Amino acid sequence: MEEYGKILIIAMPVFLTLIVIEKLYGIYKKNDTAPLIDSVSSISSGITNSVKDVLGLSITFLSYEWLVSKIAIQHLEPSVISYFIAFFVIDFYGYWSHRLAHQINFLWNKHAIHHSSEEFNLACALRQPIASLVNLFTFLLIPAALLGVPASVIAITLPLHLFLQFWYHTKHIKKMGILEHIIVTPSHHRVHHAINPEYLDKNHSQIFIFWDKLFGTFQAELDDVPPVYGITRPANTWNPVKINFQHLTLLIKDAWRAENWKDKFTIWFKPTGWRPENFEEKYPVNKIENVFSFDKYGTQNSQKLIYWSVTQMLITLLFVSYLFDNIAKIGLPNIFVYGFFILITIYSYTELMDKNKYAIFWEGLRFAVVSGIIVYYGDWFGLNTIFPAGNYIILVYLTLSFLTTIYFVTIDFKRPMTQTANL
Repeated sequence: MEEYGKILIIAMPVFLTLIVIEKLYGIYKKNDTAPLIDSVSSISSGITNSVKDVLGLSITFLSYEWLVSKIAIQHLEPSVISYFIAFFVIDFYGYWSHRLAHQINFLWNKHAIHHSSEEFNLACALRQPIASLVNLFTFLLIPAALLGVPASVIAITLPLHLFLQFWYHTKHIKKMGILEHIIVTPSHHRVHHAINPEYLDKNHSQIFIFWDKLFGTFQAELDDVPPVYGITRPANTWNPVKINFQHLTLLIKDAWRAENWKDKFTIWFKPTGWRPENFEEKYPVNKIENVFSFDKYGTQNSQKLIYWSVTQMLITLLFVSYLFDNIAKIGLPNIFVYGFFILITIYSYTELMDKNKYAIFWEGLRFAVVSGIIVYYGDWFGLNTIFPAGNYIILVYLTLSFLTTIYFVTIDFKRPMTQTANL
């Protein structure tokens, strides 16, 4: 946990800097592809995922280390060769786990968050799941285990492989010549994120594009079919916690309502989007039928709401950085209390972004949780050893945040929208 937290402390400012550069470049080229409020939602999703991972909130039924101990025909030492094998096998593993997440109903729940943005930019790469609490696909690493690639090599290569998927989430890089035949490029991944019928469930590769060509899921970006982004059942919320469980909620409801016991069981393993017969008429859900004729969610927002949301996200990143840098000092079980605070924080300000009146409740709960922590421990997880006035700074911020939320819900949201912005 601690080592991964340290890696993220380095990675987070790099990602944030690149997101800002993309934003400024888009403004300069008069082709801004990264509305601020959408980017705030994306980055907030990345925060929830990274906190979940650092806290170790996932279960692996079949560990890679156990696989190596049982089936390795040799044992490699960490070397260039072992890292190369690990990277190649992880990419194979990534292709199939990614493809299955698109094709099986219950697996789609953990991946829908990544596709939920109706934009395509570097920030949306950070839309990663908190709903993926169980790893079912370790068996796909069997080739590496057979060759005896050490677990320590896999542990280092996995996050590296994930981080290398960040750069191709952009509209600004066009087709890349000969590289289009070797690696996944922005053009390939624009196809993957598109909901156009021509593009659905294509290009699942993560680094090397030849997996799609080998297994029949490749589709080139067509000049006459501009990609349209999002999910066919739009999320219609900026709240990443809600998005993470929307599909699962629908599956549970449909399984409960199904009269046929076979449907109750098989709905989980059917192709993504499958519902029992006549359910679309009996229990309709919002679905995009014409990809070139639908309204994007929340494209018009007051400048005050947008700038306040950005401020909240940046402050949350400071809180997260403190957690990642002090995991050992904070210790168990306090790191889970801290993680709960981060979750409530993101839930609260993204509810406000949705203009939900219940944001006041969540902000009040957040204030109560923080006050309780400071009263119980006498300190904010050791912050006073760095800033003697740390408690006061946090309480002043929480008070200001609570009052600002009340202002937005009771005054600003009730005013006629005379000035809007899609920044």
